[in-house]
Amino acid sequence: MAKVVSSNWDVFLYFVAILIPPVPVFLSTFFVRKGLISYFWINILLCILGWIPGVIHAWYEYSYVHV
Repeated sequence: MAKVVSSNWDVFLYFVAILIPPVPVFLSTFFVRKGLISYFWINILLCILGWIPGVIHAWYEYSYVHV
C-alpha cells in the first residue's frame, strides 16, 4: 500500500493545533464538512477544561476529516 504524504498545509495545521487547537478544527469543519461547527464548540470547551484535551481533539478531528 502506498504511503500518504502530508502536504505543507497539513503539517502547518498540525503545528497550529499545538498552539491554538480550535483554529484547525474550525478550518477543517467549516471548509470540508460544510457547517458541522459543533466540533469547533466542543474543541473550545475542551480547551477551557485543559489545553491537552483540546490538542488531542484537534489532532483527532483533523486526522479524521482528511482520511
